[in-house]
Order: sequence, then structure tokens, then C-alpha cells
Amino acid sequence: MEEIHKLLALVMDFYTSLGFKPRFYLATRPDKAMGDPEMWKMAERNLEEALKQTKVTYEIKEKDGAFYGPKIDSHIEDSQGRDWQLATIQLDFMMPERLELEYIDSKGQQVRPVMIHRGIFGSVERFIGMLIEHFQGAFPLWLAPVQIAIIPIAERHNAAAQEVAAKLKDAGIRVEVDDRNERMQAKIRDLTLQKVPYLGIIGNKEVDNQTISVRTRSGQDLMAMSIEDLVRKLKDEIESKA
Repeated sequence: MEEIHKLLALVMDFYTSLGFKPRFYLATRPDKAMGDPEMWKMAERNLEEALKQTKVTYEIKEKDGAFYGPKIDSHIEDSQGRDWQLATIQLDFMMPERLELEYIDSKGQQVRPVMIHRGIFGSVERFIGMLIEHFQGAFPLWLAPVQIAIIPIAERHNAAAQEVAAKLKDAGIRVEVDDRNERMQAKIRDLTLQKVPYLGIIGNKEVDNQTISVRTRSGQDLMAMSIEDLVRKLKDEIESKA
């Protein structure tokens, strides 16, 4: 029960941090199942009690458990209105038997454990694919592969752009410098299409004042700010998982 509580809390924390509202289902014993029916009943009661104590809304999936144990499934709905079954917390009576697993309890007795399958997001590749489609590539700052791109207006500003990028990297921020031989407007267009959350622009004025002009991928101009203020702003937003 204690472990199931921890796993339910982990699932809730994981999916709410991504903006999802997970729905839970208790999948019970199928017609073809292995193990003692009384053990199944006890396990189902324990899983349901854990769901009740966690105070989450849940439904019953009759006879939808695996043949080796009952489970709690979690579903989410993405931005396209599609339903995804992702997280699963599953009891397994079979593998401990097959592997002949045992431990010594506090009374010195040999006891066979019950195994818990903890699939927090299911298949990694499937989950990442769903996440890309859900956000349409416009990831929140904390999740974005590139969190800010630095754009030097001209080649003479490249060195200053690299210095700023180095400071951001030292602060743990994922940054790239777009020093291609292209017009600034073309760089802004390309990086906006790539949905990089923030763009930092450096020209003569920024070099002289030791600042950086910042804009969002939606086109909002945040004006010029010091590098220290930029680092503070980005780290606050990353840590809050806004």
C-alpha cells in the first residue's frame, strides 16, 4: 500500500507538471488468470483503497487486468482531443514465482514478494511522439531542447554573442548562437518557426551597454536587459515549470 501511494503521487506529479489531468482506472481479474483468486481479491482491494486514499477520481475496468495481476491504468487527453493510456501500476504474481524470489522477513521467515511494474510514461518513443504533437513543437521553457537562441545582428557582434551564450550555459540554460551569414529578420523567422521560446538579439547598442534585447517566440518584445536579469528570469521560469 505504501509503495502504491508513492507511485500514484509520482504519476500525478509527473503528468500535472506537463499540464495534463490524469484519469485513473482499476483493471480487475480477467477470466484467464494465474494465481490464487483470494490473492487477486486482496490485491484489487489494496489498489482500490490506495486510489480512494489518494482522493483521485477512478473507474473500474472489469476483467481488464493482465493474466498475472491487477493494475491501475492512467489516461490523459492531449491538445488534439485524443485519449492516451500511458502510466500503469501493475501487480505481478507470476515473475516472483518463476524466478523463485524470496526475502527474509522480521520473523526470520522466507517470504515471496509481489512485484510491481512501474510504467510511468509507457514506451519512451511513443510518449515523446505524443508530447511533440500535444505541444505542436512549442514546448514550455523547462522542456524545450533549445531554451534561448542568441542572434548577433552582424558578424562583428559574434564574439559578444558567444560570451553571452557561455554565461547562459554556465547557468545551466540550453542556448545556441545563430551566427549564420543571414539577415537578422531571416534568423528571427527561422528560429520562430523552430519555436525556440526566447530569442536574444545583440547589436552595437547591446554591446556598448552590456545588455541583450529579448523577445518571445510569440513576438512579444521584452526590451533590453542585463545578462544577470536574463539568467534570473529564465531560471525562475524553468524552476517553476510554467
